[in-house]
Amino acid sequence: MTVPGLIVHDISRGTHMLRVEAAHKGKISGVCFADENHLLSCGVDRNVKLWDTRQVDENGAGPSESQKPLSIFPGKAAFKSAPISNLTFPTSTETISAVRFNLSESSVLASIGSDRTFTLYDIRTGKAERRVVMQMRSNALAWSPTFPTSVLLASEDHNLYTFDVRSLNTPTHIYKAHVAAVTSCDWSPTGLEFVSGGWDRTVRVWKQGVGTQPEVYHTKRMQRVTSTLFTADARFVLSGSDDGNVRMWKARASEKLGIIDARERAAIEYRDSLKERWKFDPEVGKVSRTRHVPKPVYKASQIKRTMLDAQRVKEERRRKHTRAGESKPKAERKKVVITEQT
Repeated sequence: MTVPGLIVHDISRGTHMLRVEAAHKGKISGVCFADENHLLSCGVDRNVKLWDTRQVDENGAGPSESQKPLSIFPGKAAFKSAPISNLTFPTSTETISAVRFNLSESSVLASIGSDRTFTLYDIRTGKAERRVVMQMRSNALAWSPTFPTSVLLASEDHNLYTFDVRSLNTPTHIYKAHVAAVTSCDWSPTGLEFVSGGWDRTVRVWKQGVGTQPEVYHTKRMQRVTSTLFTADARFVLSGSDDGNVRMWKARASEKLGIIDARERAAIEYRDSLKERWKFDPEVGKVSRTRHVPKPVYKASQIKRTMLDAQRVKEERRRKHTRAGESKPKAERKKVVITEQT
């Protein structure tokens, strides 16, 4: 947030449950719910604050704008006299930008750093288990809620990657559509979809295992997307962008939000079955693959496609006319990871 304000929204009512204009001195860097009625926030002022979302102003008219936090935990003072666990890689010197615990294995966590690394830790052993160095830096990561060994990375090279932690030398899938750095990602609770937001000012919803043609969401006023999130019912997607707004999108754009009776549901399912049956027909496939994007994004994708084609031709010619060309060209997935360290 550009302004150090804290706002808690009630999505169903479209109102504010909590609004504090000067919650921190400086930028707020993270928020999370401790339970249903209590919220934790942290900022660049090195303080962690606990808030009560039920408190209203003195007149009882709405959320209090002068609310004081229930507790303040200063960064200068440790929460404990000694850390519970101190996890680090022996040769690590990077700035860690994100840490996420595995949703199934509570003792396993992963981190990404500014030196293009992705690291796995195990609290039971008290050390970093493995680390991979990638071609470009990762900006966000998310564990799959249904596949405990699958982790999603949003990369600076415009792509998203899924890795199986049992084999980190190559990604299992590559997702290509963004034309700028991908800054955020989050899995659907079902594990069948995930959402990403990027520097190209678009929000994209992907199907797991399908690396192209995601659903695209954009508006004229929306700027660079810094945060994306699936709701717990997997029906909506939330996005936060540089223009200071939080937007809510339907995860499936054509889905009806009102009450659907039995006949209408049967008609919808019948139409979906027709789309699935004829998806390989050239005309039907062309319609289903078409995505309307803003003109700057369309032009950027054209330029990117031209550059990649030129690079591919250059590498092929170099391979044919040098001694090193006797070997087979390197697969796309093999180029992502530079080295794996243990």
